[in-house]
Amino acid sequence: MARQNKYNAKQKVVDGHTFHSKREAERYCELKLFVRAGEIRNLVLQPRFLLQEEFFDKNEVKHKKIEYVADFLYIDKDDKAIVEDVKGVLTAVYKLKKKMFLKIYDEQYEFREIR
Repeated sequence: MARQNKYNAKQKVVDGHTFHSKREAERYCELKLFVRAGEIRNLVLQPRFLLQEEFFDKNEVKHKKIEYVADFLYIDKDDKAIVEDVKGVLTAVYKLKKKMFLKIYDEQYEFREIR
């Protein structure tokens, strides 16, 4: 029996890409229309952003890097780089990573949370 998502999100496949939720897949389809209309360009799915490098603490214990994986990245018609995340549930981990992302990348990207 397939494991159910704890937030009741249903995975959906579009164009060979598996999305974590129906809403995320719908947003992808919307963004594809914007690409075709020339409103946005360079659409990237699941872009990764480094929040913290891996490191060894004073006891020589290795700590893995921390990354934030957004849902979409694209350039809008005003040449602004937009990072989007489609969210149903705002988890504590998401809120923390969003805060870290904004601290590091706020000048470089416009962040949009799609609900």
